[in-house]
Amino acid sequence: MSDSTIRDLNHLREMAGREIAASDWLEVTQERINSFAEATEDRQWIHTDPERARKESPYGITIAHGFLTLSLLSPLAAAVRVPGLRMAINYGLERVRFVSAVPAGSRIRARFTLRSVEDSAGGAVKALWAVTVERQGADKPCCVAEWLILYYP
Repeated sequence: MSDSTIRDLNHLREMAGREIAASDWLEVTQERINSFAEATEDRQWIHTDPERARKESPYGITIAHGFLTLSLLSPLAAAVRVPGLRMAINYGLERVRFVSAVPAGSRIRARFTLRSVEDSAGGAVKALWAVTVERQGADKPCCVAEWLILYYP
């Protein structure tokens, strides 16, 4: 993993405009896809029926839900460490695109570029991250997003 520890929130401000980290690779297993399908009640066959997907899907295999890929930003974000915080809160997303599919068994990772940092209410610092989720061996990303995080010192 390309781990980047930010010393503190002032250092975070200095890092704006740079790629900060790339996460470890994470395997998106069929078991993970099935668990997500159950949790979200999105059991569409293209995600959960390997036999049908092999026959009917343009991918020839089941694929991860786009929202599963998006939800994996949280564990992938462990690549960026900001020590000494009271808490960090997911504040939302500005833009999300699911550029290409994530076939079951694929390995993905995320690259984190800090777009901007600004003060926010309650003493928080709001950071806008450009996140690109890559699939190992693929030519284009599977997901791109602009993710807002509130950091509380």
